[in-house]
Amino acid sequence: MPQGLVKLRKIPYGIFKTKDWNCLHFFLLTTNRIVDILFIVEFEGGFVFLVQKYRTDGLKLSVEQEASEGLKEPRKVLYEDKDLVSTVSYTLKENHDAKESGNVGDTTDMLERTENGTKYENQDGDNQFQQREISSMSGEKKQLNQEIVQQDQNAHSQSRKVIDGKIKQLKDVKPNRAVPHDQNVQNMRKVTERINEMKDQVVRAKLYLSFTPPGSKSNLVKELKLRIKEVERAISGATKDSDLSRSALQRMRNMESSLSKASRAYPDCSSMTTKLRSMTQNTEEQVRSQKKQVSYLFHLAASTTPKGLHCLSMQLTAEYFALDPKERQFPNQQKLHDPELYHYAVFSDNVLASTVVVNSTVSNAMEPEKIVFHVVTDSLNFPAVSMWFLLNPPGKATIQVQSIESFDWLSTKYHAALRQNSSDPRYASELNHLRFYLPEIFPTLNKIVLFDHDVVVQKDLTRLWSINMKGKVNAAVETCHKSETSFHRMDAFINFSDPFVAKKFHADACTWAFGMNLFDLQEWRRQNLTTVYHKYLQLGNKRPLWVAGSLPLGWVTFYKKTVALDRRWHILGLGYESGVVRADIDRAAVIHYDGIMKPWLDIGIGRHKGYWSKYVNYEDSHLQRCNIHA
Repeated sequence: MPQGLVKLRKIPYGIFKTKDWNCLHFFLLTTNRIVDILFIVEFEGGFVFLVQKYRTDGLKLSVEQEASEGLKEPRKVLYEDKDLVSTVSYTLKENHDAKESGNVGDTTDMLERTENGTKYENQDGDNQFQQREISSMSGEKKQLNQEIVQQDQNAHSQSRKVIDGKIKQLKDVKPNRAVPHDQNVQNMRKVTERINEMKDQVVRAKLYLSFTPPGSKSNLVKELKLRIKEVERAISGATKDSDLSRSALQRMRNMESSLSKASRAYPDCSSMTTKLRSMTQNTEEQVRSQKKQVSYLFHLAASTTPKGLHCLSMQLTAEYFALDPKERQFPNQQKLHDPELYHYAVFSDNVLASTVVVNSTVSNAMEPEKIVFHVVTDSLNFPAVSMWFLLNPPGKATIQVQSIESFDWLSTKYHAALRQNSSDPRYASELNHLRFYLPEIFPTLNKIVLFDHDVVVQKDLTRLWSINMKGKVNAAVETCHKSETSFHRMDAFINFSDPFVAKKFHADACTWAFGMNLFDLQEWRRQNLTTVYHKYLQLGNKRPLWVAGSLPLGWVTFYKKTVALDRRWHILGLGYESGVVRADIDRAAVIHYDGIMKPWLDIGIGRHKGYWSKYVNYEDSHLQRCNIHA
């Protein structure tokens, strides 16, 4: 026990007294998983606090004492179980009376007087205190002990109930500067109570070892090192208390005994507190460093093409160029410009990702024959994507595969504008910004639904086409509600310190998401929004107005030109640990793997991959040869 901390009772509920805040702080740090601090009261320049020790299946940690240490331990007042209830009852009653009367002197009569908080009274004083205490509570003791005898071998259990009742009464008094008992702590410790306590023992043991001189070979040092190895071995691989072996309890007792010896050898509370703070700071720095490394590796994995996908593209590309030019044509091309059909578009350089978008949309459609899919990719992946859909046509739906290089007007008029100052290919990619040129890409269409390539369609989308756009250009789900995991603020992506931005836009304006958007191309052309986008893109290249990417540019281009969709149309967050609940995912029309944990990557979130992988035919010979599995 730290020097300067006086324990006044050896009972499950202990009352302690100290005048040294460092001692109190050290006690709280080193016992936060072993005891509950029920209340702390300041008096006469010191502190009195009541603690409850957690039971560990009847485990009693024995404390060995070494006479050779030469340090005096406080006199212990021991009671039998039959005396336990009356002792605590007396103590709490006297404490309660003292609070009501406001007489602090009455409370201090219960405490053993100390000189400078380090020396205890002599044995005679202890005996007088014990006799006076037991005598004054004898009446209540007889009454309560009679009740215990009537409980037929259940005295200890009944005593705990009485104690809990008394503690509740005491907490209702609400003494000054009381620390309320956290009811949630007990629930958190139910499964890992012993493991957490043993981990705390290891920390304390390492703390004591840090105070030993370098190269020390004392018996205490050897003992602590041995105990650390034993406890670490006992909890290795254990995730809950039931995983611990029977010998773990004995090792726990042995460690507590060694810690008791160490506490007598190193009683300086101030040094202990300083060391603990230093250890905490070092640990936090290590955690921050590890988090940075993990973040870097995750982004590296997200920006790297998996070996299987690279293999698939190479196979399909070779087969495509082996085809006769006439065999490279898709059927039903007359439907591509029919505005009465349901037109969907996806811009992607990923064969499997675009396949899932197409397959999931068509397989869930009530009228797949009315669906026309427009897939746009880059020149490098055009052969592979084309060959895949030639081999795997989307049922009754019509499909078109185009290369961005085929848009001559784009390369001559907008090529410079599409070059973004960003090292992340997801943001600098021309395919990512191609969404702002939809009216030019599909000049004969009136409406179109644009998908990101990391979405999965789970419902029929026919009703989406009949939504009243209210004269707006874009229909999207909002992301401006703080209660939702997809929440975004405009000022997190846009620089509102710039006078132009502050005058033109409002920081509290509601944001929305890309991923599934319905665009009214007629209204888009009427308002000439492609030119508006081009102007903002050029301004952003000259000075830092917003972060790289298409999302902030979409917010400013379609500012006050977006109608909100019901959130059930489009659920976000499956590409990062957002905590999206399964019920929301199941009832969503479209689910979106936004974030870096894409479902086709090894870093994808396992519990969400099934929604995506069920639309991939892993029995396909190309996937088999490239070792692509679910």
